[in-house]
Amino acid sequence: MAIIAFSEERFPLRIAFGTSGGPERRTDIVRLSTGFEKRNQRFARSVRRYDAGSGLKSLADLAAVLEFFEAMRGRMTGFRFRDPLDHASARLGLPVSPLDQAIGTGDGEGREFALIKAYGSGEGAYMRSIEKPVGGSVRVAVGGVETAAGVVVDPSKGVVIFDAPPAEGATITAGFEFDVPVRFDTDQLAINIAAFEAGDIPTIPLIEVRP
Repeated sequence: MAIIAFSEERFPLRIAFGTSGGPERRTDIVRLSTGFEKRNQRFARSVRRYDAGSGLKSLADLAAVLEFFEAMRGRMTGFRFRDPLDHASARLGLPVSPLDQAIGTGDGEGREFALIKAYGSGEGAYMRSIEKPVGGSVRVAVGGVETAAGVVVDPSKGVVIFDAPPAEGATITAGFEFDVPVRFDTDQLAINIAAFEAGDIPTIPLIEVRP
């Protein structure tokens, strides 16, 4: 089997539900002699870190993690991970709608539009690129009207492709579920068989990557 940089396989869902973690940013802060601060954001986008090792698990779950870890060659290969709290274009608890996120405006020429999710509103909103939508979950609307004919979604890149360019001025929106591209952030699993038919892996660190 050839070793690849990224696999479209997903980390086992039943284990992901016990995950802790979330977005991380790097901000440099310098306090000036005047008392004011200068703040500089090192990275344009946040990086998500997770730990899927919390909680006692069945031996079947431990075996699933072990098999997946070996298949991904430890830190070598990236894979899909479902964030238990943030995995859809809609607000938590609401169903996905084709009007959830504005992803572009037609100019009569462009046919490809990248999926994004906005955090906040107005000019200060953070626009997150969604590169790993869940296949079959993407719903698209043009000018507020849902359309499926003549639309293809590349689930490995998060790009919506129209057969014909949307009309100039038409707002393109989309709703979707998505995974986070991650890799293991360790090359060793410390598995502990804590009790009969149960055990734990104290830490399973994962870090977001650019696929």
